Amino acid sequence: MDTTPSTLGRLGRAVLRWFDTGPLEATDPAATATQDKIEWARILPFIGMHAACLFVIAVGWSPIAVTVAVIGYCVRMFAITGFYHRYFSHRSFKTSRVGQFIFGVLGAAAVQRGPLWWAAHHRHHHAHSDREEDTHSPVQHGFIRSHMGWFLTTKGFTPDLRRVRDLMQFPELRWLDRFDILVPVALAVGMFGLGVLLESVAPELGTSGWQMLVWGFFVSTVACYHGTYTINSLSHVFGRQRYRTGDASRNNWLLAFLTLGEGWHNNHHHYPSAARQGFYWWEIDITFYILKLLSWLGIIWDLKPVPISARDHSARRIRPLR
Repeated sequence: MDTTPSTLGRLGRAVLRWFDTGPLEATDPAATATQDKIEWARILPFIGMHAACLFVIAVGWSPIAVTVAVIGYCVRMFAITGFYHRYFSHRSFKTSRVGQFIFGVLGAAAVQRGPLWWAAHHRHHHAHSDREEDTHSPVQHGFIRSHMGWFLTTKGFTPDLRRVRDLMQFPELRWLDRFDILVPVALAVGMFGLGVLLESVAPELGTSGWQMLVWGFFVSTVACYHGTYTINSLSHVFGRQRYRTGDASRNNWLLAFLTLGEGWHNNHHHYPSAARQGFYWWEIDITFYILKLLSWLGIIWDLKPVPISARDHSARRIRPLR
């Protein structure tokens, strides 16, 4: 094994980045030379998340643990689709500054980095969809790289923050992005604590701290990971194209179900700024329904609609709305 100072230095920087993704991004001398190289030391926590799911063999299962896992999946999938995607990436509605920070915290609980990182990469995707510069295009780079390989590289860890200047003005979002590990750690500790509490006060539920940690955090998180990733990979391969968007984006009802509405991906690429991605009543978009509820409660407002002219423009094989 090579233990030269330069190797040890790179390893040390990789470990530090588990906890602080801030100024180190720009100071790595190897960053420009190895943009497409997987950073194995840095992705060990990601690998560990998947490996930890195997502990279901040791901890077993219980209805309450599986229920919490499903709830955790749904809540955090909505945080990704409604907040990280439709709010931070596309600004498809408005909220208060406090609401914005809470949305960022909820999104960070999905363990998909911070809101600035997520939005910067997604805006880059829309600017170059399915062209060579699109780092998670299955058309250009194949399934594995589009599904998850792209964000395991130096380039993936280093977003172009010029694309999120509107978000960079908020120091609390910069802090959340820099220390994106804090929210997931707090969630994991909370899940363990919940299991310990239930074991104590309701032993008939048959759960424990370790079981709740494995199901409520690790299994739920990994499921949310790959549900989200399918929109990068499968939604550009399988499904129907209603609109000629100049890329391979497709509508897929099954992926829309798994991701609370994100599978209406061709619709989204046709009109990205809309808060609604299921353009027609039969296109179930759970994320939009929840956003609508939040607007009725006054938590968010000014949801951007899909103009009828845009919805029906260049559409193919469209049934009337009513």
